[in-house]
Amino acid sequence: MNKIIKNRVSQLLASGMPKVLRGRRVGLEKESLRVAVDGSIAQTAHPTGLGSALTHPSITTDYSEALLELVTPPFEHFGETLQFLDDTHRYVYSQLDNEILWVTSMPCVVAGDASIPIAEYGSSNAAKMKTAYRRGLGHRYGRVMQAIAGVHYNYSYPDEFWKMYQSLLGDKRDSQTFISEFYIGMVRNLQRFGWLVPYLFGVSPAICGSFLGASPTSLEKLFEHSFYGPFATSLRVGDIGYQNSKEGEAGFNVSYNSLQDYIDCLSYAISTPYSKYQKIALCANGEWQQLNQNILQIENEHYSSVRPKQILQGEEKPTLALAKRGVAYIELRSLDVNPYEPLGINDEEMRFLESFLLFSLLLPSGPFDRAEQADINYNFNAVAHRGRDPRLRLKKSGAHILLRDWASEIFDQMSLGCELLDSGNEVHIYCDSLHQQRLKIEDPDRTPSAKLLADMIEKREEFFEFSLRMSMQHQQWFADRPLDADKQAEFETAARESIERQHAIERADDIPFDTFMRNYFQQT
Repeated sequence: MNKIIKNRVSQLLASGMPKVLRGRRVGLEKESLRVAVDGSIAQTAHPTGLGSALTHPSITTDYSEALLELVTPPFEHFGETLQFLDDTHRYVYSQLDNEILWVTSMPCVVAGDASIPIAEYGSSNAAKMKTAYRRGLGHRYGRVMQAIAGVHYNYSYPDEFWKMYQSLLGDKRDSQTFISEFYIGMVRNLQRFGWLVPYLFGVSPAICGSFLGASPTSLEKLFEHSFYGPFATSLRVGDIGYQNSKEGEAGFNVSYNSLQDYIDCLSYAISTPYSKYQKIALCANGEWQQLNQNILQIENEHYSSVRPKQILQGEEKPTLALAKRGVAYIELRSLDVNPYEPLGINDEEMRFLESFLLFSLLLPSGPFDRAEQADINYNFNAVAHRGRDPRLRLKKSGAHILLRDWASEIFDQMSLGCELLDSGNEVHIYCDSLHQQRLKIEDPDRTPSAKLLADMIEKREEFFEFSLRMSMQHQQWFADRPLDADKQAEFETAARESIERQHAIERADDIPFDTFMRNYFQQT
C-alpha cells in the first residue's frame, strides 16, 4: 500500500472532502457511425433535423459526415450525464431515415477510402478549416482509419476541491499553477497505468475484413470475413488503429513532464515543416488539401489516450488556451464503444474510471524519461493485442511483471480512494465497482472482449453479423422509448437555433480563407 496515498486519503476524509468531491463534473462524447440498414456507411448528408454540425452543442460530426458525435454537458451526477446521452440518442433516431447507429467501435462494409465521406460544415471560414483539416488527415493516414468510433470521458474537480487540496499539501503557489501541475501529473499516471482501460473495457478484439482491405495483417482469421486476436482486448487502440507512429521519424516527441513542455512540443509540431507532407499539395482544384505541410496540422492531430484540456474561446488554438488559462479538465480517450450497452457505456464503468482518476491524482507522479515512455507505449500496445493472455508480462521500472500482478497492486491502492468516494453513502458503489473489475483480472473470460468473441463463436457470427444484430437491438430499444413532446421540442429548437448560428457566422465572414488561416496560426 502506498503510504502517500494512505496519508492523503486520511487527510481528505478528515477535512470533509467527500462532500466537496460530489461537486465534480463528468461529461461524455460518444461517436457512432450512421449506416444504412445493410451496415454500409451512410453516404447521405448530416440530417437537417439534427441541426448544424458546426454549431450544435450536443450533436456534431467527427471525421466523417457519417460519424456522429454526441456530446453531453458536464454534470455533477452520472445519472444526469447518461440521461442526457440517452435523450440525445432518442432524438437522433427520430430524425434518421432508414438508417441506424453502428454500435461497435470498428466499422464494417468498408469499401476503401472513397466510402468514407468527409464531414462538411458549411461555407464559413471556420467550416472550411474543419473540412480542410479532415482532408489532410485522409491524405496523411487514410480515411478508413478515421471511421473508428470511441467514447471520451471528460472529468474535472470543483474549485473548492483544489483549494482544500492545495491547503492540505501546504502549497503556496498561485492556484492555477497548482491545478495545472496536478492535472498534468494525473495525465502522466493515466498513461503509466492506462493499459488497464483497454484490458477492462476494450471490446474490439475482432474486426471486419473489409476494414483491412488488401493490407497484410498478423491477425488470425476467425470466419471468412472476420479477423481477430485470440487474446486481444481493443484492436482499436492497437497497431491497426489511429496512431502517431511518425513522431520518431519526424524528430519530435510530445512531453508531458510539465504543462509548458506539452505546449512547447505541440507548438513545435504545428509550426515545423515535414518533408513527407510537403509532398502533399496544400491546395488542389481550388480546395485546401491540408491546413499546412507541418508535422501536425493542428494540436488535435496528435493522438493520445488522455489529454489535458481547456475550454476554447471562439477560434482559439488549444495550446494558446492552455497557456493562458491552464488545464480545466481531463479527457480520457481510450474507451471503446461497448456494443452491449445502448449508450456505449454504463454507470459502473464511469464509477470505476472516476476512482481510477482519483488514484492517478493522489499517487505521486514523477516526470517521464525516454525509457519509461517507451515502456508505456509497449504496455498499451501489448494489452490491446494480447491483454487476456495469462502469461503476458508488462514492463515496469526496468523489469517485467505479470499483468494480473501489477493490476492487483493498482487495485489495492485504488481501494482507499474508493472508500473516500463512498464515504457518507449508504451503498458502497465505488468499492463494488472496483470489486467487479477485479473479477476481470482474476478471470479474463469476464472481460467484454472475451464475451464478444465467445458470442461470435457460439453463434458462428461474422463480426459484421454480430455488430448489425446488436445495432438493430439498440435501435429498437430507443424506438420503444420515444421522447415526450416537450423534450422533443427542446431538441428541435436547439437544432433550428444551431442552423441560425451557422448562417450568422457565414454572413459575418469578411476576409478570405487564406487570411483567416494566417490569422489563426499567428495567434500568440
